[in-house]
Amino acid sequence: MSISKDQIAEIVERVARRIASEQPAAGPVVADKPSSGGRGVGIYDTVEEAVSAAKASFHTLDTHPLAERKLMIEAMRNAARQDIETLARIAVEETGLGRVADKILKNTLVVEKTPGVEIIEPKAFTGDDGIALMERAPYGVIGSITPCTNPTETVICNAIGMIAGGNAVVFNAHPAAKNTTAHVINLLNQAIISVGGPANLLTAVANPTVESAGELMRHKDIRLLVVTGGPAVVKAAMNSGKKVIAAGPGNPPVVVDETANLEDAAKHVVDGASFDNNIVCVVEKVLICVDKVADDLKRHMKKFGAYEINASQVKKLEKLVVERAPSGPGDHGVINKKWVGKDAWKILRAIGVDASEDIRLVVFDAEKGDPLVVMEQLMPILPLVRVADVDEGVSFAKIIEHGFGHTAVMHSTNVDNLSKMARVINTSIFVKNGPSFAGLGWGGEGYTSFSIASPTGEGLTTALNFTRERRCTLKDRFRII
Repeated sequence: MSISKDQIAEIVERVARRIASEQPAAGPVVADKPSSGGRGVGIYDTVEEAVSAAKASFHTLDTHPLAERKLMIEAMRNAARQDIETLARIAVEETGLGRVADKILKNTLVVEKTPGVEIIEPKAFTGDDGIALMERAPYGVIGSITPCTNPTETVICNAIGMIAGGNAVVFNAHPAAKNTTAHVINLLNQAIISVGGPANLLTAVANPTVESAGELMRHKDIRLLVVTGGPAVVKAAMNSGKKVIAAGPGNPPVVVDETANLEDAAKHVVDGASFDNNIVCVVEKVLICVDKVADDLKRHMKKFGAYEINASQVKKLEKLVVERAPSGPGDHGVINKKWVGKDAWKILRAIGVDASEDIRLVVFDAEKGDPLVVMEQLMPILPLVRVADVDEGVSFAKIIEHGFGHTAVMHSTNVDNLSKMARVINTSIFVKNGPSFAGLGWGGEGYTSFSIASPTGEGLTTALNFTRERRCTLKDRFRII
């Protein structure tokens, strides 16, 4: 639901009148007091300070009508739109991960397609016994753990959805993205303040650590935890005793059968697997192709920015990027973090290949048990596993996805094959005949989310997941027929 300019003007005028009438003579309320130290609004030294400020702001938000909450969200979107390029650049500069151009696309996606208040419309049931009204209520203060791979995108997406639900949020960023996270929190808080909202609906600690994450998870005033990260942080959140929405890891397979449009499939696979240098959890990590069309598929992939390496170069690649190979079932090994999110051409040059800077993806033939097939690399390197037929391909895709239930892709013109894989793979996102990121709404239909909660079952999270249902019943009255 959009808000007209006249409605915005009316709301702003009403907010101004209310602030003028409610403001105490002694100074601003705690919720409207920016953090100290010149680090931006919402950034604090301790978890206790961050939670306390967010809690006060939550209580202030609770007094604002829904129309003003919509205005705050639109202000956040506008502020992020105006800062899109800066957000992308500082994320790459601080973390060393990904590509600025692709981060601009990701930030644009979350700004434009993250659902707001419109997704939490109330429901009502009427009958002979009266009326029942169901509305979505906030949890209060949410604790959000965010990654270094998508620092601005996750904060923007979480912030829009959580504030749409009427909550305040305390973020614990990955330490490698703390400054970027502080920047976007300040940006969004300033936008909220500009339309009359409380200052600290979004807070964070200035120097996040594993310890501060643990303290946030255990804090008595945190009602809900939303965790976007790897298996370790998800496990820690699960052990907190609180309600958890967990967005865990993925190892998305893409299956290409002999009926696929190979040129389209090649472009989509390269676009997806190379997107932001493969650090997005949804993007293609393992290519599984029916043997009879594998060579043709690779030939097309090279037209779209892929570079194929030979067996001896694959050995060098493994030595470069694999710190510890998987030891067996359930062990996913350890990747060399130095190369996570780096450009394909830089990785190629490190193994002695004089590659041009327009190369986006490294592709190579691999066996089913090879380390780079089993591991979630988060690099623009794509192993290709050949299979005899589509049934073998679907079965192996199920195995190599590791039961994460995250994302999978298939290219085929056979509806039966597409339907079979959709049922077998059982992932939160399944993309047919498109790049993986179409499942996030980029070039595909539907809303977006950068917290995809497969371990706890919510899938692409929205304000609906950040609220709880309340029911109000009126007995024997209020029917009009």
